[in-house]
Amino acid sequence: MPRRRGSSSKAEFVYLPDQDAYRCPAGEMLTRYCLAKENDLTLIIYRTVACTSCPLKERCTTGQERRVRRWEHEAVLDALAARMEVMGNAMAVRRETAEHPFATIKTWMGKAHFLCKGLKAVRTEMSLHVLAYNLRRAMDALGRGWLRQALAA
Repeated sequence: MPRRRGSSSKAEFVYLPDQDAYRCPAGEMLTRYCLAKENDLTLIIYRTVACTSCPLKERCTTGQERRVRRWEHEAVLDALAARMEVMGNAMAVRRETAEHPFATIKTWMGKAHFLCKGLKAVRTEMSLHVLAYNLRRAMDALGRGWLRQALAA
């Protein structure tokens, strides 16, 4: 999506947690200005009034000042992004390990909806599917003889 004229991306601004401020691409500081509520989220608004004399003003804002909004819990998102970057292929590993059983179970079900109605019944139906999946994996890994011995005991 193209940005409109005079609207630098928030990603171009660097958040400085120790100062609770942003640094703009021109090196000016955006300090904490006020709080705002949007869709039940508390946003912190940072601003600077140094834009009037800034050489990057045309690229950054059309107004007298530049404002940047930050969710009050955005540090959690930043930490998650850092962890995901370190892990690298975490989503690929998840697809390989966690999503395969669900795809197999859906295939067994014939890609149909649950046969039961109501949350309690659907939970029971899903639990039975997962039990069957786990038993089948155990039988494939350990052979079928151990199951016969366990059932005989």
